[in-house]
Amino acid sequence: MTDTELRQAGDSAPAAPGGPARTPSRKRNGSRRRTFGPETTKGTIAKIVLLGLVDAVAVYVLMMLFLSQSWGALAVSAVVVAAINWIYLRKGGLPAKYLAPGVLFLLVFQVFVVLFSGYIAFTNYGDGHNSTKDDAIAAIQLTAQKRVPDSPAYKAAVLSKDGSFYLLFTDPDGRTSLGSAGTPLEQVSGAGTDSTGKANALAGYRTLNFQEIVANQQQILGITVPVSADPADGTLRTADGSSAYQFKPALKYDADAGTFTDTDTGSVYRDNGKGAFATDSGETLTTGWKIDVGMENFARAFTDPSLRGPLLGVILWTFTFAVASVALTFALGLFLAITFNREDLRGKKIYRILMILPYAFPAFLSGLVWSGILNPQFGWLNQTLLGGATIGWLTDPVLAKISVLVVNLWLGFPYMFLVCTGALQSLPTELDEAARMDGAGPWRVFRSIKLPLLLVSIAPLLISSFAFNFNNFNVIFMLTGGGPRFADTDRDIGATDILITLVYKVAFGQGTGRDYGLASALAIIIFIIVATVSAISFKQTKALEEVNS
Repeated sequence: MTDTELRQAGDSAPAAPGGPARTPSRKRNGSRRRTFGPETTKGTIAKIVLLGLVDAVAVYVLMMLFLSQSWGALAVSAVVVAAINWIYLRKGGLPAKYLAPGVLFLLVFQVFVVLFSGYIAFTNYGDGHNSTKDDAIAAIQLTAQKRVPDSPAYKAAVLSKDGSFYLLFTDPDGRTSLGSAGTPLEQVSGAGTDSTGKANALAGYRTLNFQEIVANQQQILGITVPVSADPADGTLRTADGSSAYQFKPALKYDADAGTFTDTDTGSVYRDNGKGAFATDSGETLTTGWKIDVGMENFARAFTDPSLRGPLLGVILWTFTFAVASVALTFALGLFLAITFNREDLRGKKIYRILMILPYAFPAFLSGLVWSGILNPQFGWLNQTLLGGATIGWLTDPVLAKISVLVVNLWLGFPYMFLVCTGALQSLPTELDEAARMDGAGPWRVFRSIKLPLLLVSIAPLLISSFAFNFNNFNVIFMLTGGGPRFADTDRDIGATDILITLVYKVAFGQGTGRDYGLASALAIIIFIIVATVSAISFKQTKALEEVNS
């Protein structure tokens, strides 16, 4: 017999004559013993297969991290993989087996994102500053290229392999070399030639004909083949797919001095301490590198002339939009909930269904529909209801803000209607009847009894609604795009922009380029504001509960 069977037999054995009866499944302290059956063969096989798939993917990820020399991510990933195997291979620990996936996804998609955004906020990460200094030096040498005077012409043929294009060169001395945009020039042998001695074929590669070269002209003309692994040695480029010339950097890099020198003007570019090369007069090369800048992004948000004024206006409008949206949707939702909560109202189920229809449609689609309805030139509102008027519902700053609030009211009142309906139906009717017997009118009953009781249960939802509308990206971006645009700034910032749309434009906008560091700093400011308002509001909610208890 197994150990489990022996223990079970001992627990269920009859008591000795004259002795006390033995309780089959009790421990000495009187608590019931929890026993688990042995794991089935199918369960064991399923666990091994699923864990094997997870480990296979994990091994691949670890290999890629090792090849990319991402040692920090490699160490963390290895620890996570080991922890997962330990949790699911050991016996017992059932809660951990259920909690592990959720905790892992929480760490990856929430905690890591927050920490990474916080780190980016203290850097200059963005367009032109997204890599290391060595990568920036190589990129400058690669992009600042000009044709070498009196460069000999290389005969060229275009080859393809595994979906990539290669250039086969024949130099004036008859030597053949092969290269691509990611592969430096390398001499090859055994190439096929035509009657002029031009190499035009190579084993393992397919030679493109004229029609194929024309069809892929942009890709082929964009190929820049490095002469060697050193960017200073220049590149070979073709302008027609049949001949090529040598190019070298117009900026010469001095590794000892750490400077770039313009070979035409003699200007010297040095590390300016801000992640870029610049001259003494302030002229800066566009390609830089990522560095830590401390609190500079936070200071720039309130000191940059092109951002300071619009940012203060955006913050004020964000609070106005969030508070007004919560107040309007709650007022309308509560009014409709009270209206359709009458017991003698016929067809109230149908009315309730109609009330929640706006809530059933995606907000971004509703935003696009409303933007068409409110279009100043072709919108249904101006052309049909207003007889062809040209009212700037989305182009006038004041009307655009009113339009945003009205559309958000349309989208948000069904939620408040549902919440208030449920809260009203949970209120005891005895209080209402007692108040009426004491002579209180409907308004006094609502103000003194129903509303305070409603706020106890609905106040946390109002706080969450404020936080949602504080970051209500869809309705703003789909309806107005943040416009109409401010005239006193060169940034794409408008009268209806809220902080979250401003963050999006700073991070992914056009014109001023992507600035992830500044966008992350603004995101942290949003978090601080929402967290502070929520903490104060929840404290007031607790006080409200104590008053009504």
